[in-house]
Amino acid sequence: MSITTCRGHNRGFTLIELVISMVVVSIALVGVLMVMNYTVRHSADPMLQHQAVAIAESYLEEILLRSYADPDGTDGEADRNLLDDVDDYDGWTDVGARDQEGTAISGLESYTVSVSVSDTVLNTVACKKVTVTVGHPTGINLTLSGYRTNY
Repeated sequence: MSITTCRGHNRGFTLIELVISMVVVSIALVGVLMVMNYTVRHSADPMLQHQAVAIAESYLEEILLRSYADPDGTDGEADRNLLDDVDDYDGWTDVGARDQEGTAISGLESYTVSVSVSDTVLNTVACKKVTVTVGHPTGINLTLSGYRTNY
């Protein structure tokens, strides 16, 4: 009985092939790490956006619940808790979100809130358009509008 041995050409990797494969793996790793870095850096954006929406809704609701016309005949009250009609809020700006009494809300100091009020007409009905803009240093800039009629 004869045993035959089959010898193939066993060949390893050359130094050039190893260097090229290391370069390819390094490039892929850099790409993955860049994506992870971007994701981690912007992971708080949805929370900041949600907070901006909540702040804008809060201010808009506060303003739209005020009188259409000035009840005491005094325009341009300087204190937040004295603002008694929609027009009083025109040009109002807060650095840091504040409650209805003007007290700063902890944790929301980096937001800026500005309000504009303009007279407009919707379907032949005179009304006031209230626009609340909330900004954040990260680039979030949200605008929310509502209308107040004289009912």
